[in-house]
Amino acid sequence: MKKYRLKKKFLVVFYILVMVSFIGAIFAVDVYLKEDNKKNPEIKYINKNVIDNDIPVINVESTTIGKPHNNENVKILKEYYDYTSNEEKQENSILYYESTYLQNTSVAYGGVDSFEVVSILDGKVINVKKDELLGNIIEIEHDNNIVSVYQSVSEVKVKKNQIVKKGEVIALSGESNINKDLKSHLLFELLINNNIVNPENYIGKSISNLSE
Repeated sequence: MKKYRLKKKFLVVFYILVMVSFIGAIFAVDVYLKEDNKKNPEIKYINKNVIDNDIPVINVESTTIGKPHNNENVKILKEYYDYTSNEEKQENSILYYESTYLQNTSVAYGGVDSFEVVSILDGKVINVKKDELLGNIIEIEHDNNIVSVYQSVSEVKVKKNQIVKKGEVIALSGESNINKDLKSHLLFELLINNNIVNPENYIGKSISNLSE
C-alpha cells in the first residue's frame, strides 16, 4: 500500500490561504461595524480592535436618559403639571409667585441642603443665562432633538458651547424667586421635538425609541 505525503510547497500554500482567509474575515467584520455605526449613530462601540481579540461592546448606558442629580436623598418637591393627572398631583404642581398661581412645566427636585446637578445625557451647552424669577439657567442640546433645561442652579460649572458627558456635574442646586419656600432646589425641564414633557416619564428610557 502506497503512502502519500503532502509536499512542503503544497503545505506552505495551504497555510497562506488559511491566513489570508482569516485576515479577510477580520477586515470584513471591521467594515461591517463601521457601516452599522453610520446607520445607527446612537450605537457607540467602545472598542473595535478585533485583531487584538477585543469584543465590540455597545455603550447603551450613554444613550439612556438619566436623572438630573446624583443624590439618593433628593426627592420631588413639585410635580410637573399634567392636565390628565388627579387633583392631588395637580395641586402639588402649582407654583406660587406674588399672589399668582403658575402651572409648573418642570419638576422641582430638592429636600437636602445642597446637591450636585448633572447632565442627563451627552450633549452641548447651548445657553447659560440668569433669569429674574428662575435664577441661573443652563440649557443643553442632545441627540434626537432633545433639550434639557436646569433652572434655579448655583455655582454654574459650564459655559456656552461646551461639550458635556452624561452624569457630568454642571452646577449645584440653588434658589429662585419662585416659591422661595422650596429652599435649595432644581427646577428641571425636558423638551422633546420642541414640546415640553414630564421628565419623570422619560428617565431611564433610551433616546432611540422616544415618543412625545
